[in-house]
Amino acid sequence: MSFQIVEQAAARLNRSELAVPGSRPEFFEKAATSAADIVVLDLEDAVAPDDKERARKNVIAALNEIDWGHRALSVRINGLDTGYMYRDVIDLLEQTGDRLDLIMLPKVGNAADVYAVDMLVSQVEQAKGRTKRVGFELIIETAQGMADVDAIATASPRNESLHFGVADYAASTHARTTNIGGPHPDYGVLTDAMEGGERAYHWGDMWHYAVSRMVVAARAAGLRPIDGAFGDFSDPDGYRAQGHRAGVLGCEGKWAIHPSQVALANELFSPSEQDVARARRIMAAMDRAQRDGAGAVALDGRMIDIASIRQAENLVRKADQMAFC
Repeated sequence: MSFQIVEQAAARLNRSELAVPGSRPEFFEKAATSAADIVVLDLEDAVAPDDKERARKNVIAALNEIDWGHRALSVRINGLDTGYMYRDVIDLLEQTGDRLDLIMLPKVGNAADVYAVDMLVSQVEQAKGRTKRVGFELIIETAQGMADVDAIATASPRNESLHFGVADYAASTHARTTNIGGPHPDYGVLTDAMEGGERAYHWGDMWHYAVSRMVVAARAAGLRPIDGAFGDFSDPDGYRAQGHRAGVLGCEGKWAIHPSQVALANELFSPSEQDVARARRIMAAMDRAQRDGAGAVALDGRMIDIASIRQAENLVRKADQMAFC
């Protein structure tokens, strides 16, 4: 390990993140009783300009009046390039109690964006005597943000997670798609001719690099990487496939833009009982090996070492979080 120790963000279960428009208060109670690990009340893209102020009032009332249970609660504020952001932050922090856990910053373009919101939040917290520090969720959804993702990830001690905003990222990079997530038939590879002359075409994942790049930046800064939205909520198989790819790359969870996607995300990003049991066996085997002065040991015909125990600890830690919730 490097001499520089990376401080890990606050430990939260973050398998599913359910987004709810702030202009639709009739959905709030359902979200509060859902199985989502985190609920995001949205003041940004899901709210029309004429509804911004009303949505803000709805969200403040919801924070004060609804029982949200054990789950973390986040609010996606409007962007720094709008006339709504400063009032979102001030009103949220001045007019609510300690139930707010996170503020989600959209379209983060550089570290200065994070610093600006951090300064405003810190001033309001100090002025109002708030004792609970609000964390930040940061959406990487522009070419500018991806280009500066490392600096963004380390821009504030409030940072907890990076999220891939696939729709706006596609627009920013002029990607040839109008879908929100998922593959594209033109993004693939054609094999060389086989013995009979036929050639096979294999679709690829056009978001592989972007998600992988975000994961590296997040993990290097001790943050949680979270995959973003999958727009076709009538396609659970497509959602599941995208979630599997993101999970293999290192993402810890995924957005749900429809209640039906919450259970899918929780399933995709929960370790199986079999995986957890094996992880506990790895930890026990390594504990015995270390007591015996060995750096590695065989388990079920496979070599395990110190790196194996780190992987096992991650699985067990998530299982423990799930049991607590």
